[in-house]
Amino acid sequence: MQKGEARPRQPDHLGGAARGQGGGGGGERAERVPAGVMEVPAGLMLEPSLYTIKAIFILDSFGQRLLAKYYDDMFPSMKEQKCFEKNVFKKTHKTDSEIAFLEGLTIVYKSSIDLFFYVVGSPHENELMLMSVLTCLFETLNHMLRKNVEKRTLVENMDAVFLVVDEIVDGGVILESDPQQVIQKLNFRVDDNSLSEHTVTQVLQSAKEQIKWSLLK
Repeated sequence: MQKGEARPRQPDHLGGAARGQGGGGGGERAERVPAGVMEVPAGLMLEPSLYTIKAIFILDSFGQRLLAKYYDDMFPSMKEQKCFEKNVFKKTHKTDSEIAFLEGLTIVYKSSIDLFFYVVGSPHENELMLMSVLTCLFETLNHMLRKNVEKRTLVENMDAVFLVVDEIVDGGVILESDPQQVIQKLNFRVDDNSLSEHTVTQVLQSAKEQIKWSLLK
C-alpha cells in the first residue's frame, strides 16, 4: 500500500495592497507599488474564500461510516460520498502517514483503536491548518469520552460528537481549533478535577439546554 506523501505547498492567496489602476506616469506608479514587489495581473488574482474544510468524517476499522459532514457539493449524493470514503480508507488505513492526496484533495487523518478520523481540504489548503482541525476534534472527544475514544463509546454518545464537530466547523468555515475552547463552549470545565466530576451525559444535557434556550431567545 503506497503511503500518502506530503508535497511542497503553493501560496493559497496572493497578498499585498490593492494595486492602482489608470493614468499616471511611471513615477506615479512607482510611488504606489513598493520597490521589489512584483505586480500581479488582475486576471491571475485568486478569489478569497472562507471555505477551508470540505468534509469531516469518522470511519470504523472496517471503513464503515459512523459520522460524516460534507460542506460543499463535491460529492452531492450519498453514494458518491460513501464511494469516496471507501477509497480514502483503502489508501490510508494501513499507512503510518498522516497526510494523503486523493482525487485532487488534501486529506489528513488519525486512527484510535478501532476508529479513523479524517479532515478533507482543497488541494491548495495548508496541511497544518487541516491538522489543527483534526487535532482539535480528537482532543475534544478524548476529554469528553474520558480518554476512551473507541467505536462503542463514540456511537453511544453520537449526539455529543455532532455537537463537537459543529463547534469546530460551521458550513466549512473553521470556528475553533483549540480543544479547550470547544470544551468550554460545551459548558464543562477542562481542569482534571472538575472534568472527573462530569459525565458525558451531563455534558450532552448541558449542551442541549444551551441550544434550547438559544432557540427561545
